[in-house]
Amino acid sequence: MSGIDHSAIHAEAARLIAAADGLIVAAGAGMGVDSGLPDFRGNSGFWRAYPALAEARIAFEDIANPAAFRRDPVLAWGFYGHRLNLYRSTRPHRGFTILREIACRLPKGAFVFTSNVDGQFQQAGYDEERICEVHGSIHHLQCVDGCEGWIGPADNFAPEVDDRTCRLLSPLPRCSHCNSLLRPNILMFGDGDWLGRRSDAQHRRLEAWLRDVRKPVIVEIGAGNHVPTVRWFSETLGEPLVRINPTEPEIPGRGVSLPQGGLAALADIHAVLSAQHFFA
Repeated sequence: MSGIDHSAIHAEAARLIAAADGLIVAAGAGMGVDSGLPDFRGNSGFWRAYPALAEARIAFEDIANPAAFRRDPVLAWGFYGHRLNLYRSTRPHRGFTILREIACRLPKGAFVFTSNVDGQFQQAGYDEERICEVHGSIHHLQCVDGCEGWIGPADNFAPEVDDRTCRLLSPLPRCSHCNSLLRPNILMFGDGDWLGRRSDAQHRRLEAWLRDVRKPVIVEIGAGNHVPTVRWFSETLGEPLVRINPTEPEIPGRGVSLPQGGLAALADIHAVLSAQHFFA
């Protein structure tokens, strides 16, 4: 793909953005790759990031599962505690800033729809009221028993993890209401216990924003077919779509497809918009 001249595609993407009154940022797991975050697509990539789980032949679907918190909570929180620490320390890449700059030039600004649970958009300075985390957030906790429907911030939880064994060394977090185990407020595989109240409220705010915008454009970054939530969302809106994906760039309907990584594509689109004095 590197030998392809994308200039005409970048120009068309810039035209769609410049004609819009609002920006929908639709982000999948690939959005975080340029920030140095691991991509869990397939066991090979997952096990490179977590060799202890590779040695035990534990797949992503097995550990990212509510059953893991009942079967081996120290291992489950070793995995999620490591991720929580990683996401807290990761600096969002420049693509986040580019999208914010674009949003600032559009009358209705931007709204984020993401399957990512890493909180990178909040860390990059996006308005909390303009983010829909459809699969929840690792920065929020809930009781494994759904105690009183409680969802709360994980700010006071500082997990200490043995990276070699992927096991939690510090005490397990406990529910202040019933003393049962706390887990991330994330929609996991086979998860009938997830409390979606926080994400539901975010989705209602997104729907209200969509009713107010007249000419939105969707910029989708790193959303694959393995967990197709974000792709479905982008395609069902029926609005112009700029799909950025290095391996699965196919696009139906109106829009353009860029077989590039997120940061590279956004930087190229930003350069075209700058040349057109969009940011003037």
